[in-house]
Amino acid sequence: MVALYTRESRDRVRDAVDFVELVSARTDLRRAGAARYEGLCPFHEERTPSFGIDPAQKVYYCFGCQAAGDVFTFVQETEGVDFKGALELLADRYGVELELEREDPEQAQRRERRERLLELLARTSAYYQRCLWDSSDGARAREQLAERNLSEEVLREFAVGYAPSAWNRVLSASRRGGFSVQELCATGLAQRSRENGQPYDRFRARITFPLADMRGRVLGFGARAVGADQQPKYLNTADNDIYHKGRHLYGAHLARPHATRAGVIILCEGYTDVIALHQAGIRNAVGLMGTALTGEQVAELGRMASTVLLALDADAAGQNAMLRAADLAARRRLDLRVVALPAGTDPAELVQREGATALEAAVAEAVPFERFRVERVLAAGDHSGPEGKDRMLDELRPVFDALAPSALRMELMRLVSGRLALSESLVETVLSGEGGGRRGAGRAGAVAEAGGTARAARPGTTSPAGGGGEGAAAALSRAEETERAFLALCIALPDEGATALEQADIESCVTSDLMCRAARHLREHLRAPLADGDEDLALDRDPELKALLAKLIVQAGREEPNSAMLRVQRLQLELARIDREIQAARLSGAGSEEQRYVPRFVADSEDARPAGDQPAGATELASSGISVLAARRAEVKHEFDRAYARVLEETGERGE
Repeated sequence: MVALYTRESRDRVRDAVDFVELVSARTDLRRAGAARYEGLCPFHEERTPSFGIDPAQKVYYCFGCQAAGDVFTFVQETEGVDFKGALELLADRYGVELELEREDPEQAQRRERRERLLELLARTSAYYQRCLWDSSDGARAREQLAERNLSEEVLREFAVGYAPSAWNRVLSASRRGGFSVQELCATGLAQRSRENGQPYDRFRARITFPLADMRGRVLGFGARAVGADQQPKYLNTADNDIYHKGRHLYGAHLARPHATRAGVIILCEGYTDVIALHQAGIRNAVGLMGTALTGEQVAELGRMASTVLLALDADAAGQNAMLRAADLAARRRLDLRVVALPAGTDPAELVQREGATALEAAVAEAVPFERFRVERVLAAGDHSGPEGKDRMLDELRPVFDALAPSALRMELMRLVSGRLALSESLVETVLSGEGGGRRGAGRAGAVAEAGGTARAARPGTTSPAGGGGEGAAAALSRAEETERAFLALCIALPDEGATALEQADIESCVTSDLMCRAARHLREHLRAPLADGDEDLALDRDPELKALLAKLIVQAGREEPNSAMLRVQRLQLELARIDREIQAARLSGAGSEEQRYVPRFVADSEDARPAGDQPAGATELASSGISVLAARRAEVKHEFDRAYARVLEETGERGE
């Protein structure tokens, strides 16, 4: 019997296909309208284009020979295969796993179950909408949505609703409709009490945002608390047989035709951000649905448009999401650009405060991701001395490593040169990796002088970053290298590592939420980072942390345990923390110009000494916050130099 594939498999393949890319392999296409590309027909000889495709609907037609069809027909005709062969070719090309449809009772039961669960979700979505607009219980939710200036029209388009506060409204109504408690729990609409096993509604007193697939079918819900003290603020459907959060983008089914026509897709973070943009007439916006960006989501963005605009919050989470997006987008050759938002402002707030024109202007002025990243480093760096400039150049090197020779690269080189007051030739040499920059300089080719990464590079070993090669190290910032090296050494030396973790103020010493989570986890599980039992289940819910811990364990196994080096790395974290605090104080304008000058001299001095040895002029500025930090930095730097000298002594190396 010829194998049959499930309808869901065929739908996933169809959704995955980039139709413009597929057809362009057979004929050159050019945009010829809002939702049309045209070119010479691949099925007959012609000199004037009469062949056109609709990339959103994924169909084609030729006015010359009347050839017509969809993605599968196109492959059948061009590759000379049957439908099954076309399906398999496309599934392989776009990385979609096909599921066999067996004609047996068990398979039929699964199909029927999925259809029932989708029906249950659709009915519940409609019920939530009625509760929002027609019930007195939904009044507070209506007020909160109105406060964000979201109209009823756009909220109805996105099927926004309200889950009533009673504990069993959906449960009771669904049971009357013939659905079982098991089905309610399978969709995430209900859950059982841990105390007595009694089922109850999972979403209560919350504004609901249906999470739909590209066909508009409701797969789950995101729900925002209405009460100020209600926790958690957001409660989302967990992954189940129907819903997989890493595969979907909020509002994609509504944004797709607009994104395809414009050739541009805008990525936001929150549900209301997306809704606000659509209401403002920016209809090609989608949302992350509160998850870390995945490869599947980037692929979905690429299928809708070739240019992706990141309109993410200007906080740490938003910045990390941008870096993740850049890495994933590069693999698909997407044009990634950043919409610069005011600090602490999301798209919805910008529209509410300044109107749609402000957001439209920000979208129109979106800059290439590389420029955004360069501007970010230059704005946050320390321009007062050579050490700060060196650190900025180190941070910028990965950006330029990924840039091919181009006008953009040349422009950014000039930007860096001008902002740092360095010659273009020097900047080009350092950022191009010519002459080794600072990587091969200094004592044992390894010590960064003022809060950079301390590396005791010994023959036959890797650097503390554990990257195993220059290319791997370049992918990390200097701060990340130091943090990973410290945590890896803590694992390699669990007794000393436990003490070091207690001594380090982790929350302020590390530069990312992920690294902070790793350090907190290691405080409790240093001897068995990937613990069994309940902790292992918790790590499964945080795959990003689990992956980092695995990398740290491997790195720890590649390094020779060295207690002295562990102390060096801990002091290095402290130096970096103090440098960040000094820079933050300078940017905030703390102290007079005279006060700011002396701490810079103290911090940048080649002969930095403990606070007790400072010149008399420094003690006169003890009241200055910056001078206190500078004095503390001098103390830590003194400890660092002594600790590193001990490392060199133990390994038999001598610095020049």
